[in-house]
Amino acid sequence: MPRITVMSVFVDDQQEALRFYTDVLGFEKRTEVPLGEHSWLTVGSPDQADGPEILLEPSEHPAVAPFRDALVADGIPFASFGVPDVRAEYERLVGLGVRFTQEPLTMGPVTTAVLDDTCGNLIQLASQA
Repeated sequence: MPRITVMSVFVDDQQEALRFYTDVLGFEKRTEVPLGEHSWLTVGSPDQADGPEILLEPSEHPAVAPFRDALVADGIPFASFGVPDVRAEYERLVGLGVRFTQEPLTMGPVTTAVLDDTCGNLIQLASQA
Protein backbone atom coordinates (compact mmCIF):
# COMPACT_ATOMS: atom_id res chain seq x y z
CA MET A 1 0.00 0.00 0.00
CA PRO A 2 1.41 3.44 -0.86
CA ARG A 3 2.17 5.85 1.96
CA ILE A 4 2.46 9.61 1.96
CA THR A 5 6.09 10.71 1.79
CA VAL A 6 5.86 14.29 0.50
CA MET A 7 2.96 16.70 0.02
CA SER A 8 3.26 20.19 -1.41
CA VAL A 9 2.06 23.48 -0.01
CA PHE A 10 2.33 26.36 -2.46
CA VAL A 11 4.17 29.34 -1.00
CA ASP A 12 4.98 32.80 -2.29
CA ASP A 13 8.38 33.02 -0.58
CA GLN A 14 10.20 29.83 0.42
CA GLN A 15 12.38 31.42 3.12
CA GLU A 16 9.42 33.19 4.74
CA ALA A 17 7.49 29.93 4.59
CA LEU A 18 10.41 28.07 6.17
CA ARG A 19 10.45 30.59 9.01
CA PHE A 20 6.70 30.26 9.61
CA TYR A 21 6.58 26.46 9.34
CA THR A 22 9.60 25.97 11.65
CA ASP A 23 9.66 28.90 14.09
CA VAL A 24 5.90 29.24 14.48
CA LEU A 25 4.28 25.89 13.68
CA GLY A 26 7.18 23.82 15.05
CA PHE A 27 8.20 21.72 12.06
CA GLU A 28 11.90 21.09 11.40
CA LYS A 29 13.76 21.62 8.14
CA ARG A 30 14.46 18.28 6.47
CA THR A 31 15.89 19.02 3.05
CA GLU A 32 17.13 22.07 1.19
CA VAL A 33 18.58 21.41 -2.25
CA PRO A 34 19.28 24.55 -4.31
CA LEU A 35 17.70 24.35 -7.77
CA GLY A 36 18.47 27.67 -9.40
CA GLU A 37 16.17 30.42 -8.17
CA HIS A 38 14.37 28.08 -5.76
CA SER A 39 15.13 25.00 -3.68
CA TRP A 40 13.70 21.60 -2.97
CA LEU A 41 12.80 22.69 0.54
CA THR A 42 10.95 20.39 2.91
CA VAL A 43 9.93 20.39 6.54
CA GLY A 44 8.57 17.62 8.74
CA SER A 45 7.42 16.89 12.24
CA PRO A 46 10.24 16.43 14.76
CA ASP A 47 8.11 13.67 16.30
CA GLN A 48 8.07 11.68 13.05
CA ALA A 49 11.63 11.33 11.78
CA ASP A 50 10.48 9.04 8.97
CA GLY A 51 7.10 10.70 8.55
CA PRO A 52 5.75 12.69 5.63
CA GLU A 53 7.45 15.90 4.57
CA ILE A 54 5.88 19.13 3.40
CA LEU A 55 7.44 20.56 0.26
CA LEU A 56 7.35 24.36 0.38
CA GLU A 57 6.60 24.62 -3.33
CA PRO A 58 7.04 27.97 -5.11
CA SER A 59 3.65 29.26 -6.24
CA GLU A 60 4.75 30.62 -9.61
CA HIS A 61 2.77 28.25 -11.86
CA PRO A 62 -0.17 30.19 -13.38
CA ALA A 63 -2.67 27.61 -12.13
CA VAL A 64 -1.76 28.16 -8.48
CA ALA A 65 -3.10 31.68 -7.92
CA PRO A 66 -6.69 31.10 -9.13
CA PHE A 67 -6.83 27.71 -7.38
CA ARG A 68 -5.48 29.02 -4.08
CA ASP A 69 -7.49 32.25 -4.23
CA ALA A 70 -10.71 30.28 -4.73
CA LEU A 71 -9.96 28.06 -1.74
CA VAL A 72 -9.16 31.04 0.50
CA ALA A 73 -12.26 32.94 -0.70
CA ASP A 74 -14.44 30.00 0.29
CA GLY A 75 -12.55 29.37 3.56
CA ILE A 76 -11.35 25.93 2.46
CA PRO A 77 -8.06 24.74 3.98
CA PHE A 78 -5.40 23.49 1.58
CA ALA A 79 -4.01 20.98 4.08
CA SER A 80 -4.84 19.54 7.49
CA PHE A 81 -2.29 18.89 10.24
CA GLY A 82 -3.01 16.73 13.26
CA VAL A 83 -2.23 18.07 16.73
CA PRO A 84 -2.88 16.47 20.13
CA ASP A 85 -5.16 19.30 21.31
CA VAL A 86 -6.50 21.92 18.88
CA ARG A 87 -7.60 24.29 21.64
CA ALA A 88 -4.16 24.30 23.29
CA GLU A 89 -2.42 24.73 19.93
CA TYR A 90 -4.84 27.53 19.03
CA GLU A 91 -3.95 29.41 22.25
CA ARG A 92 -0.21 28.86 21.68
CA LEU A 93 -0.36 30.11 18.09
CA VAL A 94 -2.61 33.09 18.87
CA GLY A 95 0.04 34.05 21.44
CA LEU A 96 2.59 34.04 18.62
CA GLY A 97 0.42 36.34 16.51
CA VAL A 98 -1.05 33.75 14.14
CA ARG A 99 -4.34 34.77 12.53
CA PHE A 100 -7.10 32.18 12.56
CA THR A 101 -10.05 32.24 10.17
CA GLN A 102 -11.87 29.62 12.26
CA GLU A 103 -11.58 29.30 16.02
CA PRO A 104 -11.64 25.79 17.51
CA LEU A 105 -14.89 24.09 16.60
CA THR A 106 -15.96 20.63 17.71
CA MET A 107 -17.84 18.62 15.09
CA GLY A 108 -18.71 15.22 16.45
CA PRO A 109 -15.50 13.36 17.26
CA VAL A 110 -13.17 16.03 15.81
CA THR A 111 -12.14 19.55 16.80
CA THR A 112 -10.73 21.77 14.08
CA ALA A 113 -9.41 25.29 13.68
CA VAL A 114 -8.16 27.07 10.55
CA LEU A 115 -5.17 29.39 10.37
CA ASP A 116 -3.61 31.67 7.77
CA ASP A 117 -0.07 30.41 7.14
CA THR A 118 1.03 33.88 5.91
CA CYS A 119 2.18 32.18 2.70
CA GLY A 120 -1.16 32.28 0.88
CA ASN A 121 -2.84 29.20 2.37
CA LEU A 122 -5.41 28.28 4.92
CA ILE A 123 -4.29 25.34 7.06
CA GLN A 124 -6.58 23.26 9.24
CA LEU A 125 -5.51 21.90 12.62
CA ALA A 126 -7.41 18.83 13.77
CA SER A 127 -7.56 16.61 16.84
CA GLN A 128 -9.93 14.12 18.34
CA ALA A 129 -12.51 16.03 20.41
